[in-house]
Amino acid sequence: MRFVRELDEYPTGAKRRKILTMAVLASLICSYEGAIAPVVPLLLKDLNMSLSTYGLITAISFIFGAIASLLGGKLADKYGRVRVLIPMMAVCALLAYSMVLVNTATELAVLRCILAFVDAIAITTTAPLVRDFSPRMGRAQALGFWTWGPVGANFLSAGIAAITLPLFNNSWHSQFVIIGTISLVASIYIAMNIADLSPRLRAEVLQTERKVIEDASHKQPAPESSLLRHPVVWAHCIGIGFWLAFYLTITAFGQTIMVQAFGKTASEASSIMAGFWVMNLIAVAAVGRWSDKLQLRRVFPLGFTLILLVLLAYFAHLMEQPATPTWTLVIVGTLIGGAMGSAYSPWMALYSENAEDIDPRLQGMAWGLFYFVVRIVAVAVVILGPLTVEHTQSWRVWVLISGGCTFVFLIAMLFFKGPWTHKQRLAGPQRADTPLTASSH
Repeated sequence: MRFVRELDEYPTGAKRRKILTMAVLASLICSYEGAIAPVVPLLLKDLNMSLSTYGLITAISFIFGAIASLLGGKLADKYGRVRVLIPMMAVCALLAYSMVLVNTATELAVLRCILAFVDAIAITTTAPLVRDFSPRMGRAQALGFWTWGPVGANFLSAGIAAITLPLFNNSWHSQFVIIGTISLVASIYIAMNIADLSPRLRAEVLQTERKVIEDASHKQPAPESSLLRHPVVWAHCIGIGFWLAFYLTITAFGQTIMVQAFGKTASEASSIMAGFWVMNLIAVAAVGRWSDKLQLRRVFPLGFTLILLVLLAYFAHLMEQPATPTWTLVIVGTLIGGAMGSAYSPWMALYSENAEDIDPRLQGMAWGLFYFVVRIVAVAVVILGPLTVEHTQSWRVWVLISGGCTFVFLIAMLFFKGPWTHKQRLAGPQRADTPLTASSH
């Protein structure tokens, strides 16, 4: 595909930052293409659809996305990130337009599943693309900015809907026309400003812009089994899947929890959630930069996950006090968002580096596996969460279950690789395919 620029020399400075910016923008647009939360109430009414039916449609679409994530990672490694990303983004834009033709819940289910499948292929390419253009010295901050895509899409969809729905007589059809138009224009802009690394450069593990740790240009095509047979990869994916249980709960039911558990109004619930998202956005970038400066990864997920467990326990305690002031929930929600963001971006860098040390040519497969696990967890959350609340008549039980899932991540961390201290880091890199040493734990 001639529209894809392929670089044979690793870019530095402004050129590299421009490509990274395009990768982050692609992450935002891919997430925005699937964000329909602002029009769900309108869809339920217009299509005469129950909330449980919509939840089932969402769960099925997540399964399609999970399958597509594995496919997308494989395609990204085989053909290049941008060669897969740009066409899939354009197809997603066309599918967004097609949503205006939906008249029944069945039609919604079919189109949502197709969109979820194509969108998952597209977004799976963006994380390995960020890896390609972010040497290890700055990877945590770069991947932290990458997470602005999924989080920022929530703000973008809500903000555009708040402004434009009144202009179009609260028609949900208008939002899909807007989504399709923005996505199509963005796809063209990104295609004109982004580039792929050549297969030779993608096979190199980059520590800085000028230093190549490993030149793998002479290797044969990478077997996927070399990645999948390593416990460290599965420990990362399963561990972060459990860790994200609460995050996915907040994403799907945040405002609902505030309304049902604390009796807040919709406006108050949005204010509380705003604190969570804003601090999460700040933390992923700020702590990612801190992790890059120290060149330490493992200590951040450990420390901030412990803090998160304490905050979740306190949040569950507040649920026994329905009259909790809004300002208290804003503070607690903001702290939880900050703790999660602070743990997440260093973990992303660590996962990328651990997978890279096994075989740097399989980053797409590594992130495809990550997305697969996360989408399976998302299916569990949107199904089991409401069932638990319905059975126990309390969101507190589900929050405690989410806290237990978070603790599982700490157990999985025992299998992660990398130095804990500056002294261990100076002693030399610990490859993920070599036995653990006493100094690595």
